[in-house]
Amino acid sequence: MTPSHHYVHSLALYRRSFREAFREMVGDPKDFAILALLPSYMERKGSSLLYMVQELMQESGHPMNRFYLHNLEELGDNLEKLAAQGQRTILFGVSYALLDLVEQRRFSLPELIVFETGGMKGRRKEYLREELHRLLCEGLGVSSIRSEYGMAELMSQAYTDGGEWFRCPPWMRVLIRDMYDPLTLTGAPERKGGINVIDLANIYSCSFIATQDIGDRMEDGRFRVLGRFDQADLRGCNLLVMED
Repeated sequence: MTPSHHYVHSLALYRRSFREAFREMVGDPKDFAILALLPSYMERKGSSLLYMVQELMQESGHPMNRFYLHNLEELGDNLEKLAAQGQRTILFGVSYALLDLVEQRRFSLPELIVFETGGMKGRRKEYLREELHRLLCEGLGVSSIRSEYGMAELMSQAYTDGGEWFRCPPWMRVLIRDMYDPLTLTGAPERKGGINVIDLANIYSCSFIATQDIGDRMEDGRFRVLGRFDQADLRGCNLLVMED
């Protein structure tokens, strides 16, 4: 795959965007220990997700914040240690690496917040979102798995709170375009179509992105990702396919 590039005029604007969105939809980073299992992102340079998580770790300031590449045993030990201390903890993980973790070891971490950050990156077969989340819930002992919707072309991210519907920060909006007429919006709630994103944090680049993701939208602005258009390039952070 050819990586996407987004040349950012102001890193301060990017930091403000993801920090304010995180505080609004997740919480204050200072309240959490933040661990990350993102090997595919660590193996290449220039990942915006990696930069975001690193900055959130710095704001958190917890002494056990860190990235893990392949040392799954150490990650498991530290997750259990933090749980025993009663420390609120967030784990960011790419899907295939989280599956590697729970196949190696089972956990009971009901208070852990888990964000899966996308597909298998060619390392495993793709799963339906429901099946992936079921496996991760069983393996980690949590009640739900959260997701983040973002891509290199955007400065902002949307988050789920454990269900399938993403919420946007106030300066980001998703609209659904007609499947066969790219210049027409669907209008009707929960009607499937292409996902268009308005991201006003992209003030120095393009604030209007027509993605190759398929989804639908509620009247209150929440949206979900249902898959990709046929023959679309496999790009972005969230490539899982859902059943209708």
